[in-house]
Amino acid sequence: MMKGVHYLVTVTLLALASTLAFADDPSPLQDFCVAINNTDYAVFVNGKFWKDPMLTTADDFFFSGLDIPRNTKNKLGLNINLVNVDKLVFISLDRIDFAPYGLNPPHTHPRGTELLVVLEGTLLVGFVTSNPNYHLFTKTLNQGDVFVFPVGLIHFQFNIGETNAIAFSSFSSQNPGTIRIANAVFGSNPPINSDVLIKAFQVDKNVVDYLQKIFHG
Repeated sequence: MMKGVHYLVTVTLLALASTLAFADDPSPLQDFCVAINNTDYAVFVNGKFWKDPMLTTADDFFFSGLDIPRNTKNKLGLNINLVNVDKLVFISLDRIDFAPYGLNPPHTHPRGTELLVVLEGTLLVGFVTSNPNYHLFTKTLNQGDVFVFPVGLIHFQFNIGETNAIAFSSFSSQNPGTIRIANAVFGSNPPINSDVLIKAFQVDKNVVDYLQKIFHG
């Protein structure tokens, strides 16, 4: 019973934190905007089609399923269930499931600050500041701990325990975006010229060719 209460309180706090940090997105000029795929009864604003408010229902403010563990049997030992503007109005949050030693690799969110809370397990987290210092801020988090990753900065989360870990993240944007550094650099389409990567990373061409092959599947 207490575990269920803890879960609900955590999700509620994350939702409130995200709403309070709404300033990163444009200030709304109406009560709400609900994203929609059917454009017959919609208006295109800020990159999304929005439903006519008169056609909105309670289900547009509802999402279910973040209590369900996700499959982490992959190379990273990671599964992220993202709830953003495409699924729910106003806020953006996700459930992150980590297998033992699972990794959420270095990445950035170009449009939002991230607030992360650990529900189960132990995570090593950190972010790196921008040029010229590239200073690493890192911390080991346990159940109930909270950490903030500033908007746009490269950061990571790593399960350093021998058991599964669960975390929830909330963002200061309805659609913060995600750029995984390795995927963007070595898995771009079309590929970045290998000479650029050889010089940028100061590695042998064979290393660049291997990484591009890996990230292009």
